[in-house]
Amino acid sequence: MTDMLLICGVDEAGRGPLAGPVAAAAVILDENNPIEGLADSKKLSELRRDQLAVIIRKRALAWAVAYAEVAEIDRLNILQATLLAMRRAVEALTVRPQRVLVDGLYCPATGIPSLAIVKGDSKVAAISAASILAKTARDALMLELHQHYPHYGFAGHKGYPTAAHLAALQKHGASAVHRRSFKPVRAVLQYAPLDIF
Repeated sequence: MTDMLLICGVDEAGRGPLAGPVAAAAVILDENNPIEGLADSKKLSELRRDQLAVIIRKRALAWAVAYAEVAEIDRLNILQATLLAMRRAVEALTVRPQRVLVDGLYCPATGIPSLAIVKGDSKVAAISAASILAKTARDALMLELHQHYPHYGFAGHKGYPTAAHLAALQKHGASAVHRRSFKPVRAVLQYAPLDIF
């Protein structure tokens, strides 16, 4: 019997928000220790995501979470910053995978044979696991940022452009963790140029 290929699933969280880094996770699942209930993180409740994240970190052969920071997003653009976070996550794995399966249309340059799979987070267990780790890690980080910047309500919307977040941006201007290359933030900065510095 041949050995199974070591397959790594990769997904991101936080492409759409106006603030905070973009997160990516890479996960190599253990076929001998399967995890029930894996699904696209967006289809799971927050409680279920948190429960599964603990199980994934315990049972996976290897996992890693990495980020691209706000300055990198503004410098590179969100797609390139996402690919950078994904590459960092794969490179941070303690076990080197033989294949990389990525949710979406694009693969990070890892030097490992890779395949992008549209809706991969609902088709491939390892990508589902990565989507759960990326989402829970980023949400936890946004809760920390909420402590530093309580005016914006990051604990509730995690940086996404909700009506409450847009209203807070108008009222308080942009913080150090807002993405200046994103249109709603740029619009606020045009009216408050002193906030750039």
